[in-house]
Formats: sequence, structure tokens, C-alpha cells
Amino acid sequence: MSNQVDDPILTVLIVGAGLGGLMLGAILESTSSVITLTGDIFPVFEQLGIFDELKNTSLPVTSTDMFDIKLSALGSLPAKHLKIACGYDTLILSRPKLSNLLRQKVPAHKISLGKKVLRTEEHDNRVTVYCSDNSAYECSILVGADGAYSAVRQNIYKKLEERGALLSGDKDALSISYINMVGICTPANPEKYPQLSDKTRAHASVVMGNENDSILEEKAKELHFRNSEWGPESVDPMLKQYQDFPCAFGGTMKEFMDSTPKNLISKVFLEEKVFRTWYHGRSVLIGDACHKVLPGAGRGASVAMKDAVVLANCIYNMRDKKSETISAAFASYYRQRHLEADELIKNSASHTNIMSGHFSLMRGLKSFTGTVVTNGYELKLLAYSLTKPKPPSHPVPNTTQFKLKSILTELSNSIQVNGMSLQDWDV
Repeated sequence: MSNQVDDPILTVLIVGAGLGGLMLGAILESTSSVITLTGDIFPVFEQLGIFDELKNTSLPVTSTDMFDIKLSALGSLPAKHLKIACGYDTLILSRPKLSNLLRQKVPAHKISLGKKVLRTEEHDNRVTVYCSDNSAYECSILVGADGAYSAVRQNIYKKLEERGALLSGDKDALSISYINMVGICTPANPEKYPQLSDKTRAHASVVMGNENDSILEEKAKELHFRNSEWGPESVDPMLKQYQDFPCAFGGTMKEFMDSTPKNLISKVFLEEKVFRTWYHGRSVLIGDACHKVLPGAGRGASVAMKDAVVLANCIYNMRDKKSETISAAFASYYRQRHLEADELIKNSASHTNIMSGHFSLMRGLKSFTGTVVTNGYELKLLAYSLTKPKPPSHPVPNTTQFKLKSILTELSNSIQVNGMSLQDWDV
């Protein structure tokens, strides 16, 4: 980057070592030329020279099969349209493997773990970051890649609010949509689950529930701040509630739950929001720090890494490190990324609505359990049990109707339900 700026000492401090932060670090470290983003995110891995490793540690997902509570096939969500669109398969792999892959591209001495940001201050064309262990760091540009409850974002918004310049809506809490429980069980027997022996692709299925669970949004917010609701002991009632659900791969979910160590089970709220302010001064946000989406479409990590690519290009194109130059770079980054973020939150909500049971024959709000078989003999368990009603002021009645075409218009030509595409349905 030094050949592009008048002062070679341009420092970028990234708070957060998630996939977006690691991708940005990898790009800034790996090359002094622009990374081109075409199609989806995989071309970036090719340019970083790690795409072959990515393929070797992952499996393609060709479709997600959907069943009712009696394991009668409802249909399938194919992934082939994505390959047609961008030329790459949809791949599944564990997050630690992907994190380790990206981490290899960032020198170890440039990653500091166990840090908690308390506050940030901007002065004399520098940003100073103060941490809870009394350490402090200075940089030319501060990147907040520190997730949905970003400390960097909170510091930006605090300063803007003190000046009366915080945009409306930015100080509102994230919207609580679902309660999610996820676990990784111990290696299962491939003789009992033959899908585990398939080394050519990953198998994914969703079993729709047969009951309506809803929770008032105000009650959900109350639970959100009661730590007792989220300890290891709190998962037992939820496990018992869904242990008799059938698994599309055979048996019931209880078998997977019993083989999952308690420390590998997490229960969290799923939240969503696209913030309007992504940068201020010399600080900028990427990933969940500026757009938190539901996981239904599986796009959160990919979009965070796209943020990193675009921001890296904008930083590289800077001719100097003056404040106005940095602001212009951040503005360019925002213009290139915010529209996709807006579309992403709609698309992810639509996918999650369908995957959580809003899908089959207008049944309203449902629970579901899903399983994903990945390489390494791992089974991933998902169980969405509680849903935020719409509108949030009262529980959703059983008669709630959802129009399929309005839920997922973008995929209406590719979703197959019992052999028919959605345009064949009279909905």
C-alpha cells in the first residue's frame, strides 16, 4: 500500500477477528494490488491462493430437503441456481476451519486475542483505542468488525448522539426474531446414518413442526438480559420439548441431543437490523457491526467478507491519509455495500421464515428441527422453537396466513414443491 499513499505509515486497526475481520486482514496483508470481486465471494479466495484448501475442507450442498412432522416429503430448496449465477457450488464447512484458513494469511504477531475495547478517541489525525487491560493502540483507520454488539459502533454512536447528529433508528435495539438453539454432537455411526459416508456432498434437511410458538417482543427483550435464561441448564426444557421430533436421517432428535456435550449447545436470540450509519471520522464498520441478518439464507459471513473486499479496495485507492480522503473512501465503501445489505436482510428473513415453518400450505408460525451432515462425521442440530409475532404487540393467532409468493419472490422459479414450482401454485 505504501506506493499509493504519501505517508507510508498508514495503519489500519481491526477490532474483531471474525470472518469479516480476518478477511480484511488477509487482503491488506497479501497484496498491494486491488482485489477484484466478481460473482460471489469465492473469487477472492482464489486471488488469495487458498481456494483449493477451501474446497478440500468443505463439501458442496446441492439442496435442502423439507419434510413434515410425519416425514412426508414437502419439497426441496435447490442450490443449482446459485452455481448458474456465479459459477461456484454452495459449500459447507465448519467456521473454525474457515477462520484458521484466513488466519494463515495474517502474521501471528499482528493478532492480539483477549482484548475488550472500552472506548475510542480521535485526535491529531489518529484514533486511539483503549482496552480493559489498560492497553492502548493508535491507528490511522479503525475498523469495527466486532459483531452485532460492536464496541466500535457504540463509541461512534455515543459521539454522534452527544452532538445530536445520530440518525433516527440507529439507537434502537436490534429486532428480536427467533430463539435459536444449536449444537454439534459427537461423531455418529455411518452405518446408522449412511449419509455420513457420502464424501461427494453434504446432506441437509428440515422437519417442519406442528405447533405454534410465539413470544411477546417485550418479554423476549426481558429474557435477553436475564443471564439465567442462557446458561447450560436453560437448554434442558427446550431439548425436552423437541427431543421426540423425527429426524429425516432416521431416529429422533433425542439421539443427537444425547450425544451432544452441554458445552457444545448454545441458545441465543436471532436478531436483525441494518444500521444507517456505517462510518464516522476515521472509524468504519463492516459485517454484523453494521448489518445483522438472520441466518436462513446463510449469507451473513459471505457478505461480511464482501464488505472487507470493498473496504480494502477503497483504502488502497486513497492517495493520502488526510481525514477528508478517508471520509471519501468510507463514503465510497458505503455506496457500494448498503444496497446489498438492505436486500440481504429481506432475503435472509424470507429464507428464515420458510425454514422455520412459515412455508408449508400457509401453516403460519411453526417450529422446526433441522440437521446438516458435514464431512468429519459431524451432525449439526438446529432447533428454532420460539418466534417473534408480527405485529409484535400480541401473540400471533393460529389463523395467521402468509403468502408464499410475497415471502420468497426471488426464489419463486427455483423452489420445487412436490414437483411444482411456486408459479404453478394458486397462492
